[in-house]
Amino acid sequence: MMNRRHVLTTLLGGVAAVAALSRADAQASRMTAYGFSFPGLKGGEIKLADYAGKPILVVNTASQCGYTPQYAGLQELWTEFRERGLTVIGVPSNDFGNQEPGGPHEIDDIAHGRFGISFPIAAKTVVKGPNAHPFYKWAAEARPRDLPRWNFHKYLVGRDGYLADAFGSELEPMDTRVKTAVARSLTAV
Repeated sequence: MMNRRHVLTTLLGGVAAVAALSRADAQASRMTAYGFSFPGLKGGEIKLADYAGKPILVVNTASQCGYTPQYAGLQELWTEFRERGLTVIGVPSNDFGNQEPGGPHEIDDIAHGRFGISFPIAAKTVVKGPNAHPFYKWAAEARPRDLPRWNFHKYLVGRDGYLADAFGSELEPMDTRVKTAVARSLTAV
């Protein structure tokens, strides 16, 4: 015959374990972009937490792509909105067409030398598949229909740290739809 106290203790322990798992699941689902960082192109870390409360446009880039001229539009967008709080982060990736084959020096020559980029640029990063950077895995889970399909895919992180929008490669950074989404994110509470 089982002791009542033992049964009650076992049941309460099980309830507590289920509650703890539910809290862990809820916390995981509430994770924001501010929990991620990228290694910087020139060393250090680009911590998204440093931009908490501000919108961030995260763009997977490539130096030898037909969309590479979008670097100029990204710089223009950042110049227009940075004083209001927007950050643009370029994330070089060789995932699409092997169009980012170079190392940090070559990426820097294109981004900074040729296009005059002054926003943060990450080190070369995997953005798709099982080896994708954790930010891109998080974004894929949050927006499974808006995965990067090519270079210069754009994710807009809202002030709350969640994905506010996503834009395909073909959409220029200075397109009205991108600018409107950025402006909306800047004014969101």
